[in-house]
Amino acid sequence: MKTVTSRDNAFYKDLKQLATSSQARRKVGQSLLDGVHLCQTWLDLRGAPDHCVVSEGAMANPEVAAIVARCEAVHAPVTALPEALFNAVSQVEHGVHLVFVIATPRPAKPAGLVDASVLLDGVQDPGNVGSILRSAAASGVKQVYCSPGTAFCWSPKVLRAAMGAHFVLDIFENVELAPLVRAARVPVLATSGYASASLYTMDLKQPVAWVLGHEGQGVSGELLDLATHRVAIPHAGQVESLNVAACAAVCFFEALRQRQH
Repeated sequence: MKTVTSRDNAFYKDLKQLATSSQARRKVGQSLLDGVHLCQTWLDLRGAPDHCVVSEGAMANPEVAAIVARCEAVHAPVTALPEALFNAVSQVEHGVHLVFVIATPRPAKPAGLVDASVLLDGVQDPGNVGSILRSAAASGVKQVYCSPGTAFCWSPKVLRAAMGAHFVLDIFENVELAPLVRAARVPVLATSGYASASLYTMDLKQPVAWVLGHEGQGVSGELLDLATHRVAIPHAGQVESLNVAACAAVCFFEALRQRQH
């Protein structure tokens, strides 16, 4: 384990850029996983990180010490920082001072929409995107396609909200969704509060692709026109519509229910 104590250290400067700049993360193709849960899940599902960074004080935490030991066992670099330096790196208030630097996964794109998938059309809130990813992973969705206007999936806020779902999904960003829908080999269902067809009348026993739209504007008119079906979720009361992440969860788990029965 190495120790860095200077703010002028080149590695520390790069680390701070990764922590604070989405542009830097995209440019170098790396992401930060912050906290015990994300780091533990990455080790279990994907293996060693590019770099493990820990605060000196966090080594007293048995969970952190165990993760650091696993990294050292597979010869992943480990660097310790004083608390003052680590505070400028972590985006989690009152968190456990442990982060992984990882190469942002870039899976090979499949031939088209052939499996259970979700298309995010301008979903801008990182919390919503993370929640959708978490529900997708839990319900058997395999692939996520994000339009250019969708929140960056590997941002710290999306990673925290998804709680490790990233590591079991194939995520594709900056995708033009219309050509994908045109060539789809599975039914494409676009959610809309104005649709006449109810979600619960759909046959969802086979894989489908879900299109979920912008928090305020919904799915674009072009994608609504291209979709195989437009579906709405019936609801009672005076609330106009569901939050997009709640809508996603209802859709995904209705499909799971039908497949299991």
